[in-house]
Amino acid sequence: MADVVHLHVGAPKTGTTYLQDRLAINRTSLEEHGVSYPIGLRGDMFGAALDLIDMPWGGQREGVRGEWDALMGRVRRASGRAVVSHEILAGARPKQVERAMRDLAELEVHVVFSARDLARQIPAEWQETVKHRRVHPFSRFLRQVQESPRRNPRTWFWRAQSLPDVLTRWSSGLPPERIHLVTVPQTRTGGALWTRYCEALQLDPAWAPEDSDRANVSIGIDETIMLRRLNRRLRAAELDSEAYRSIVRELVVHRRLALREDKRKVTLPPEAFDWADEVTDEWIEWVRGSGIHVVGDLEDLRPVRPDPDAVWENPDKPRPARVGDATMDALVTVVMELADRPDPEQSPVSRLARAARRLRGETP
Repeated sequence: MADVVHLHVGAPKTGTTYLQDRLAINRTSLEEHGVSYPIGLRGDMFGAALDLIDMPWGGQREGVRGEWDALMGRVRRASGRAVVSHEILAGARPKQVERAMRDLAELEVHVVFSARDLARQIPAEWQETVKHRRVHPFSRFLRQVQESPRRNPRTWFWRAQSLPDVLTRWSSGLPPERIHLVTVPQTRTGGALWTRYCEALQLDPAWAPEDSDRANVSIGIDETIMLRRLNRRLRAAELDSEAYRSIVRELVVHRRLALREDKRKVTLPPEAFDWADEVTDEWIEWVRGSGIHVVGDLEDLRPVRPDPDAVWENPDKPRPARVGDATMDALVTVVMELADRPDPEQSPVSRLARAARRLRGETP
């Protein structure tokens, strides 16, 4: 039976995809050193995390019932130490946190939370919402973030990203030395983030020697504008969630648009930095007063201001030629994928074709 569990609860967009993949591909080596990463048959802990936080998540909720209990069973059967990691756990409500802590009551629980500065997190999270079928412009998303309460938040952004709120929920009843905050470096050269994660999880980096090339990659301004437009059309076409995930998010976005060169980066507008600095000051003050274990530099949480002479590119203002080029790349990707399918009528792409006919008003 495991005696210690490190519960990494997020936040999203803080190198979590890389961390989880590296833990997964080095499971055998980690187990030789008394560390279990009990992912089960799915290959990750998303289903278990979704089961705990109990959200619809694009129609995936029903398919994951019971997975949290199954994960807890694997944790209890492990020997030595166990690591549980998924970023959407950051959005757990107090009652859900209480359930998790009850399930782990016999173990020594350590909570790990990774945080990145708001100047990078806000654009990244906006893009994630668009990759999950949303259509709102960046200006509206930013305004909602700025105007929404950060304490006891109702919006997903602050539930998962508000450092004091997340750690207040997840640290209840735990001594501060068992709460570990990992700050994401401003640059990722030299494996600094991996080293910080290892310190927080009490791992020797040499125990996971095989590196990972996975990351939850971002797209640029023009690609995001194209995707917002596509999302509007696909709503009218009634494309189902499973087909959207496999065709649009995985195939078009992750395997093509995110790899395009010369992308225009989505950044925070200059006038938002004073507000971001105020929030960061609150976070740093809270951390210093909490006595929790900090891995890294709290100054990494401070947004890096742009060059005052730099021209800010508005993520809501398209450059038609560039958006058109991104659209053609997306179309070519879908066509080539369809051409490679041995039986197109049985593939998810056929659902896209039927949706297109609905959009034109034809009978599928």
